[in-house]
Amino acid sequence: MTGITLVQGDITRESADAIVNAANSSLLGGGGVDGAIHRRGGPAILAECRRLRAGHLGKGLPTGRAVATTAGDLDARWVIHTVGPVHSSTEDRSGLLASCYRESLRVADELGASTVAFPAISTGVYRWPMDDAARIAVETVRATPTSVTEVRFVLFDARAYEAFAARAG
Repeated sequence: MTGITLVQGDITRESADAIVNAANSSLLGGGGVDGAIHRRGGPAILAECRRLRAGHLGKGLPTGRAVATTAGDLDARWVIHTVGPVHSSTEDRSGLLASCYRESLRVADELGASTVAFPAISTGVYRWPMDDAARIAVETVRATPTSVTEVRFVLFDARAYEAFAARAG
């Protein structure tokens, strides 16, 4: 049984087996959570991402997929990078957002991770509405078979925390 916990704070300060990065498809860093993880984690993360891009991920990481690298200087063993979808008012992309959580848990299982810290994927510059993102995240984690014993949603502000708390009950 996977336990869900909620924390309001900075995901780069968390201690977990794996920290999930809301990455962009380039895997080469960016803004928001992605930039913060690359800055705090140091150059080892970027170096591994560059190696992935030079190999089988030459065109980048597709939306809804996940891949792991070292966690560098973070208090974790791995960073699991996943690319969330940009929210659309004309196309239902919720399956892609759910896939980010399922695929990240699949990668965590392959790594043998017991604790995984997730941000609220796609809720920043990708503009996914927080309440809907929380619903998709919590429902997907609860429905996904995994060996992970703790999923920790690390939420940047009170609004995000409250949206996830309403779903995680």
